[in-house]
Amino acid sequence: MAANPSDRTRRRLSTEQRRDQLLSVGSQLFAQSPYDDVWVERVAEIAGVSRGLLYHYFPTKRDFFAAVVQRESERMLRLTAAVPGKPLREQIDTGIDLFLAYVENHAEGFRAFHRAEAAGDPAVREVYRAGLAAQEHQILAALTHTRSLPADDPALRLAVHGWLAFMISVCLEWLDEPGTSRERVRDLCARTLWGALGLDRD
Repeated sequence: MAANPSDRTRRRLSTEQRRDQLLSVGSQLFAQSPYDDVWVERVAEIAGVSRGLLYHYFPTKRDFFAAVVQRESERMLRLTAAVPGKPLREQIDTGIDLFLAYVENHAEGFRAFHRAEAAGDPAVREVYRAGLAAQEHQILAALTHTRSLPADDPALRLAVHGWLAFMISVCLEWLDEPGTSRERVRDLCARTLWGALGLDRD
């Protein structure tokens, strides 16, 4: 449940703390509703600040949503970074585990990030697609470093691109219907990646 706005108002936050607070509220609201249904006034109300202060940080609603998406992209990359020095099979299992832990622990941010494609705003979609491209690059870097796969292979890039779209779809469904264990979701995603790469998992 959201904190009482009067309680938030009494807290003196630094510039970075206030900005982070506003983005957290934005993640919550954009996760729950489409872009057009989220009102900046509601963000300010929940955060316990004036509209003027929110617009001081983010001049437009588009800027605000783009910042929400950018923040989530950076957090996703940080929390799902590959652990070096592991064999390929362990690298993949560990990487997927990290991703699923991120999805569980930051469900609102994950949902909000993936609403950006449907936002209808080219600037927001550009931030979103840049985030996806960075995630693909991170996966490719881990695979090519661990298994010495050719980084410039178009088929490998296509496989990773398609697999990431698959895993995102699975994770969004998993959040909506969480009856399946993380271990089974991890195994499903791992087997799909091995198949996409054309490698023998065993």
